Amino acid sequence: MKRLLIAAALAAFGTAAVAQDAALGTWQTEVDDGAYAHIDMSQCGAAVCGVIARTFNADGEYQSENIGKTLVIDMVPNGDGSYAGSVWRPSNDRIYIGKMQVAGNQLRLQGCIAGGLLCSSQNWVRVQ
Repeated sequence: MKRLLIAAALAAFGTAAVAQDAALGTWQTEVDDGAYAHIDMSQCGAAVCGVIARTFNADGEYQSENIGKTLVIDMVPNGDGSYAGSVWRPSNDRIYIGKMQVAGNQLRLQGCIAGGLLCSSQNWVRVQ
C-alpha cells in the first residue's frame, strides 16, 4: 500500500512538471514599439514566470531599463499547453489578464481586458 501511494504521488508530480516544462526556456518576443526582447521563462512556485533577459532594437542589443523585470506573471498551467495569469506591458506600465498557449517552439501570449473578452496578442519563438 505504501509503495502504491508513493508511485501515485510521483506520477502526479511528474505530470505537473511535464505540463509546465513546455513553457520553460528563453523566448523571443515580436517587435513592439521598435524593440524586441528575450524572455527567460522559469518555474515560480506552481506557475511559470518570464523575466526580460535581453533587449534589442534596430541597432542591435541594448541595455533597456526593463531588463530583469517580470513580464509574464504567475502563469498557471491548465494541463493542455495553455496557461492563465497576468502580463505586464512595459510601454504603458500596465498589467493585463494573461493567457498563454505553448505548442512546440511557438508561444502565443495574450494580454486581455474586459474580463478576457478583448485581447491583444504576440507570437513568440523559442530561442533556447
